[in-house]
Amino acid sequence: MKKVSTLLLAVSSAMIFAQKVSDYKYVAVPEKFETFKEDYSLKDLFSKAMGGKKYIALPIIKDNWPSDAKNNYCNVVTADILKDKSLFKNKLTVQFKDCNNKMILESKGSSNIKDFEEGFQDALKQALITIPVSNPVELLPAATNVASPAQVTTPATQNSSPEPATAQVVSESNTFSNGKINLQKIQIDPSQFILAKSGSSVPFAAFKTTSKDSVFLVKMDNGNTTIGYFENGNIVIDIPQADGRYSKEVFVAK
Repeated sequence: MKKVSTLLLAVSSAMIFAQKVSDYKYVAVPEKFETFKEDYSLKDLFSKAMGGKKYIALPIIKDNWPSDAKNNYCNVVTADILKDKSLFKNKLTVQFKDCNNKMILESKGSSNIKDFEEGFQDALKQALITIPVSNPVELLPAATNVASPAQVTTPATQNSSPEPATAQVVSESNTFSNGKINLQKIQIDPSQFILAKSGSSVPFAAFKTTSKDSVFLVKMDNGNTTIGYFENGNIVIDIPQADGRYSKEVFVAK
């Protein structure tokens, strides 16, 4: 267990998921902030303010999203504004969540202005002061738009002689199962791959190489961080348990 903790600490900075709001280029804004009975022009104010910080505000409906957002919604952070209870002030909270519904940033604002519209707008301006300017990074592709067959490579094929771009060279299984779910292994590049459920755009688990051969830092779809490794051609993930222990989950090559 001590070795696991040391390994996680050593390579945690190498995670391939975004950890900051500024990592994002796109912000999805809901049609209505559910905790508010009225809009108070908060949506327009928020969208304009985010634009001033170099973000691109998108509607929740994906029909008209840019292709790099539509094909991989992990490139989009979702925003929400929540009304906070207060007797004497207008208070609210701005939240940003990633594609796995994990909280990335939460910022609060309050105003002494009694008028609801002016007060909540003033509170929103206060909450947005701490939001950093967008400085986007390339995020992990979603499972439905990771690679075409010609782009997918595996450790077994990387040292093989070059093949035509239209050929798919596969010498190991790309499908794994623990008896409950079937997952597809998709190689992103030589240093990372994902396991994804069929038809899902959210990875079940994302694997990143570490300094130790065949041992990977793993980010689960529920936000947990752990390690994984290959064993007899199968993929093993140490699943964190509520009591702090780890259980061995084996995904057998099919």
